[in-house]
Amino acid sequence: MEKIYVLDTNVLLHDPMAIYSFAEHKVVIPMTVLEELDEIKDRRDKDVSREARLAINIIDKMVGDASPKELQSGVPIHAPESEQAQKATGTLAVFPDQQITQLDNVPFLNGNHHHANDNRIINVALSLQATTPRASVCLVTKDINMRIKAKGSGLERVEDYRKDKVLDDVDLLNKGYVHIEGTFWGHITDVHTETHGAHTVHKIKKDELPTLYLNMFIVDDEEFTGFIVNLDETYLYVLDINRQSLMHQSFWGIQPRNLEQAMAFYLLRHDNSDMMVMTGPAGSGKTLLALAYALHVTMEEKRFNKIIVARSTPPLAEDIGFLPGTEEEKMAPWLAAFDDNLEVLHGSDEHAVSSIDYVKQKANIQFKSLNFMRGRSFNNALIIVDEAQGLTQFQLKSIVTRIGANSKIIVLGNLAQIDNKYITPLTSGLTYLVERCKGFKYTSIMHVNGIERSRLAEFAEENL
Repeated sequence: MEKIYVLDTNVLLHDPMAIYSFAEHKVVIPMTVLEELDEIKDRRDKDVSREARLAINIIDKMVGDASPKELQSGVPIHAPESEQAQKATGTLAVFPDQQITQLDNVPFLNGNHHHANDNRIINVALSLQATTPRASVCLVTKDINMRIKAKGSGLERVEDYRKDKVLDDVDLLNKGYVHIEGTFWGHITDVHTETHGAHTVHKIKKDELPTLYLNMFIVDDEEFTGFIVNLDETYLYVLDINRQSLMHQSFWGIQPRNLEQAMAFYLLRHDNSDMMVMTGPAGSGKTLLALAYALHVTMEEKRFNKIIVARSTPPLAEDIGFLPGTEEEKMAPWLAAFDDNLEVLHGSDEHAVSSIDYVKQKANIQFKSLNFMRGRSFNNALIIVDEAQGLTQFQLKSIVTRIGANSKIIVLGNLAQIDNKYITPLTSGLTYLVERCKGFKYTSIMHVNGIERSRLAEFAEENL
């Protein structure tokens, strides 16, 4: 049976290359979608407008010099150059939905001006379902309410865009460590231990712990803490770490309060890491740890020349232009969390305000909008991206690719606090980043689970 996929605008904004994802099947773009892309490409929101222009360019490349008749019936979709081995795939057609007429027994939605575009896109799928009964017609949209409306109107197949899901369950997300019940050594049958100076390394067969990656921890209930320093096709090389020394680390006067924070401290100071991803609930100390580390390596160790602080702010594109002042002053309402953490680090100083201003100037802390980071290259810098759970895969990729020589990026986020209506924990760019980078030897990951903000915050996180 022929499969026809009707794409909503939000699918192409979420992944401008989505057209390539439907294999040998037919992809239909309603005229309304092209009109919406045309309107969005000129918006002030640089992220969304850029993705709209990219989607338009991809469609234009496929259309080429096809005639109107060929375009309406379907032109071949050729795989992008990076996937040329796949050769030609399916077809792409543009549906002139302005020509839809009322057909008998087809429950078209009306032209309610508040939902006119959504209704017209649903009507395209309903029309195709009625006129091509031998084909399986499916509407693909990120809009939950639109999926419900389409089903309620009689459309047999309605789906979310699934290619961006790298996991079946967010509970399977890599946490940066594995916890072994009881004693770790009770689960190991063969081990070879070597001593290298003050370091003890255990050589363990990989098939005994098949889910581990480089830069991950192993912890058990008996105080054992191991760190994967190397691996090959057959063996894991586990560095034995004293848990007490792990708990007594310090950055800028801050010490870990739980084991997850201690492991995060260790990963932050790990020299062989270009990127660290820290996830965890509100109040777990992600931002404070990242900022304390940033001040330590910038002001004491002189490893970086500046600290770049950025944050995901969905309303920013609409509101920032109307706020007075410089870019840093415009960003202040959204980056108040960093000022709060600077107060934690220096609030007990005799002249706290002067200390904070001195640190900002001495460490060269720059507050940047994610909308203006594209096209730049950050060298000799430590970049902290907070609240990354609301970013798409495309947006996070564009940020990570900005990292230049002698620089490091720390990505922070809480998958329970997503405020983007088209993103879920499974489709968040943060989830995608963790899963795609967990095997990269220059990346470290840690899920900081304990709520250390206050006993009230811990209760609220678990019970409200």
